[in-house]
Amino acid sequence: MGSGDYPMSMKNAVEIFKALSDQTRLRIVVLLMQRELCVCELMFILKMEQSRLSHQLRILREAGLVEDIRKGRWMIYRISGSARKRLRAVLGETVRAEAGKSASALDDIGRLNLCVREKIRFRRAVNSGTSKEEKGTRPGSTPGPAAGAHPRGMKRRKKKEQRHGQ
Repeated sequence: MGSGDYPMSMKNAVEIFKALSDQTRLRIVVLLMQRELCVCELMFILKMEQSRLSHQLRILREAGLVEDIRKGRWMIYRISGSARKRLRAVLGETVRAEAGKSASALDDIGRLNLCVREKIRFRRAVNSGTSKEEKGTRPGSTPGPAAGAHPRGMKRRKKKEQRHGQ
């Protein structure tokens, strides 16, 4: 019997378990089971670079566990409705029992609470001192070494300034 002989539900189960086999992705799922979060909030909570986090979120999306939705300027990630019941059944007691013992899980929950209290999503855009246009970045993304210092971005700004006589 080849791998193609399994019913679709078996294939789905394999994809889900593959996606959950990574500690980072499991941490993301546990956080998203608590509440929906944007990338900047996940970066804050997990202390992770945006590119690495996006890669993990892509794997979770492809497995059908996570969905992204746009809310105004923000791309929000959440557990998909169909996956929530399956995840509760699979992870339910195991994750809850281990979360109380794991230092990283306790740290994640503490940082999630801090993130909500400090309104990290909104503070990222407002308290930066410059508008998102000046930075050349989208809300929820992190600028490179120097905000807006990308050579193509600088050339575009210079051309725009020349056209408008600034």
